[in-house]
Order: sequence, then structure tokens, then C-alpha cells
Amino acid sequence: MPARLKLFLPLILFVVLAGFLMRGLQLDPTALPSALIDQPLPAFSLTVLGSEKAIAREGVIGEVALFNVWATWCVSCRVEHPYLNKLSEAGVPIYGINYKDDDAAAVQWLEKLGDPYVLSIADRDGDLGLDLGVYGAPETYLVDAQGVVRYRHAGVVDERVWTTILEPIYRELGGEGGPG
Repeated sequence: MPARLKLFLPLILFVVLAGFLMRGLQLDPTALPSALIDQPLPAFSLTVLGSEKAIAREGVIGEVALFNVWATWCVSCRVEHPYLNKLSEAGVPIYGINYKDDDAAAVQWLEKLGDPYVLSIADRDGDLGLDLGVYGAPETYLVDAQGVVRYRHAGVVDERVWTTILEPIYRELGGEGGPG
């Protein structure tokens, strides 16, 4: 290597590292991609919260719907709950996945705060959550009428998230209802 080129080696390394840094700064640190995007909702056989009625994947697909992972121990779930009630009242079908929770506490929560869910799946051991790749609650999955997961949102669903992220995908998939 010519001696003159060695003088530029630190500058070349700096430019390469700066390029990686700039690329990293452009990534969304809250984005948590899901391996289930464009994959079928996992098969499951669980019970409906508050009953011993069995429910399986086939019982919850057939329309564009949100699947919301929630629990009474989740503070953020309490924050998003009023907006989920609003979406439900406006006709957006929402299925609850009650994640690793106490059934009695969850039923009491829904009686006290309102029940936005078509039904809530009691995922007592977190098996469905594990199959979905749940990081924590709340998480919301947008599933099309064929039962294919089209989007995953980690965190609270509020008006901003609905109007800027979920609603456009929901409408594109043929979903009906919703506020506004």
C-alpha cells in the first residue's frame, strides 16, 4: 500500500463508520418487527374469559379485526382501554387476548371499565402470546378476514396510532366502522 494512501486510511474509516451511524439514526427504535406478519394467526384452543367455553382460531377469523393483548396488571392497558371502548362502539371488531392474568380480576376489570371486546381469550399460561411473539402488554395485531396477521403494534392504541397507522391498513383490508 502506498505510503500516501495510508495517510487517508483514518479518514476512510471515519466515513464508513459515519455512514453506519447515519443509517442507525434513521431506524425507528420502537419498531419491533414480528415474524408473524403475512402469516396465519397461530392455531390455539383456549377458553373464553369468564367461562369454560372453548374457543379456537376458526372461531375468531372471518372479518378484519384487531386482536389486543391486555392484562389487569398492565398499566398501559388501562390507559388505552377508553380508546378501545370508543373503537368498539364505532363498530371496529376487537378480540381480547387476556395475557397471563387472573380471570376474576379480568372479568371485574371489564365490568368496571367497559368491555370493548367481541370476546376475550383467556391465555392464562401465555401460550398464545408466545406463539404470537408477544413482548408484553399491550400489543395489538391487525388480522385480515382470512386470518392472516397484517400488522403488529407494540404499545398503547390511541387516536394518533389509530388514525396514522392502524386505520389506513384496516381500511385497505376492507375493515368497516371506526370513529370519525
